[in-house]
Amino acid sequence: MKLNKLKIGKTETPGNLLLAPMADVTNLAFRLLCRQNGADLTYTEMISADALLNENRKALLKGLSSPEDRPFGVQLVGSSPEKLREAALFIEDEYRPEIIDINMGCPAQRITRAGCGSALLNSKTLVYEIISELTDVLQTPVTVKIRILKTDEKTLEIARLVEKAGASALTVHGRRAEQMYSGSSDLAAIRAVKQELSIPVIANGDIRDEESAENALEFTGCDGLMIGRAAMGNTFIFKRIRHYLETGERLEVDRQARQLGDFNNYIALLEEHDLYTSTNLRMHAHWFTKGLHGSRQIREKINNLKDGKAMIELIRNFSTEKY
Repeated sequence: MKLNKLKIGKTETPGNLLLAPMADVTNLAFRLLCRQNGADLTYTEMISADALLNENRKALLKGLSSPEDRPFGVQLVGSSPEKLREAALFIEDEYRPEIIDINMGCPAQRITRAGCGSALLNSKTLVYEIISELTDVLQTPVTVKIRILKTDEKTLEIARLVEKAGASALTVHGRRAEQMYSGSSDLAAIRAVKQELSIPVIANGDIRDEESAENALEFTGCDGLMIGRAAMGNTFIFKRIRHYLETGERLEVDRQARQLGDFNNYIALLEEHDLYTSTNLRMHAHWFTKGLHGSRQIREKINNLKDGKAMIELIRNFSTEKY
């Protein structure tokens, strides 16, 4: 299967495997590691437009990007067209991302209670106002990430509005908001959106290995794949999927060595970009060591530590010994 380049507005990516924006996950170090392993486009953790306008911007945007993290997208979350416009203009001017993405899919209650994320899908008027407000003033391509709704027709109504308002691409997570991450991603609903729109459509949800990636691309006909939770602690997934889609063969990999090698590289990137103090090292260590020999002992030791540098030293020693 040929992996095509992805054209989103004026932005062209080298391929069509994308890292999803994930809160507390896709910091700069994690994105760089995914990029080294074959991700063609990465997204920041979602940034609240309200917080960006009202809080300490320097702290909020610490380590947002680097020259090696290109092309990249910044994801914003909010419910006010005016505040999102102001926040997006600031991001565009300061960071020049290749893409600005609007989160209309997050199902977390702390987000939806504020009328943001997937709650926006309940107001077609607001969806259109937000996207048209941004596309009118930004030079940067605007994309949107949504979840499917209760019926295909409701999903298609939102998708049409997103395109009509001027968005350059749409990512569709194939679960309804109330499902959170339970059940299965509805590829048929994603395919219906792809068949309806002329802008690029990216499939998201349950892309966890080589076969699911191939099935999602072939069944939906989408222009790209967005990989989220399956990459947590498993950044090599991008290289595995790319190799399989291009050759039809699986990469033979020593999982223990590969995962611990990537974990060691991740720690080095956190240190290089001074991000370890703002990262939940315990949580990330659990992801990177999941299912590996000796992982239980490392988790128990990490849980007893409070100092970030001590954690890093422990993790590095564990990775080096096992690797």
